[in-house]
Amino acid sequence: MVKNGTKNSNADKTAKKILISQPRPESDKSPYFELERKYSVELIFHPFIKLDAISAKEFRKQKIDIAYFTAVVFTSRNAIDHFFRMCEEMKITIGQDTKYFCITEAVALYLQKFILYRKRKVFYGADGTNKSMFDVINKHKENEKFLYVCSENQQDNEIVNWLKNNKCEFQLAFMYRSISNDIKEVFVKEKYELICFFTPSGVKSLFDNFPKFKQNGTLFGAFGSNTAKAVEDAGLKLEIKAPAPQAPSMVAAIDKFLSASKKK
Repeated sequence: MVKNGTKNSNADKTAKKILISQPRPESDKSPYFELERKYSVELIFHPFIKLDAISAKEFRKQKIDIAYFTAVVFTSRNAIDHFFRMCEEMKITIGQDTKYFCITEAVALYLQKFILYRKRKVFYGADGTNKSMFDVINKHKENEKFLYVCSENQQDNEIVNWLKNNKCEFQLAFMYRSISNDIKEVFVKEKYELICFFTPSGVKSLFDNFPKFKQNGTLFGAFGSNTAKAVEDAGLKLEIKAPAPQAPSMVAAIDKFLSASKKK
């Protein structure tokens, strides 16, 4: 039974139970848990999608020479994981001078797991928006050859269009694909005032699991312009949008939202 299909008594824009459509953070020091303590809310974590790795054999059909590219664009940690997995599978050594352009500082710092982190070759936007990442790329795009690592069924069209319009030499590299996860179990016993999405595929997963889903007062948050568009295209009203100048992350956006709700 889909609890969110009933009338929401908290449609006055408060939220005590929040569903985060991502895996539970491994560290107890995650800022998400600080939100729970600060506002006495309960956060439930459950990924709405799962990623299917594209094998090296399948990737070769794209006829991409990874070593040819001098810069790589990452919009998620998943993209980083799959990029270095692919390089390992294909026995490709990445040049020491390769530049990395990341959507957020958190994504950029994740590169430390795979490379010797040097600021002169790792760049990220100031506020987590595509625009801020574009500003950084624009300063360094001369003579660079960009590889945009992304999901086969989930590219950020804004990034693709910007690279085209700014006459950058680039290619998309599909190294994984997203698949809808089974999320029915998290809706059986619980009712959520707020559901937060991070990808368009997450929105698709909701409707794959519940084709007749109705909003009926449930609040929604979305990270990224493509995700926000997917929520609105699905006929749902969006309450929280991130990143934004004063809310570069979903945590910051939820914090701002809960703070405003508390004052009412």
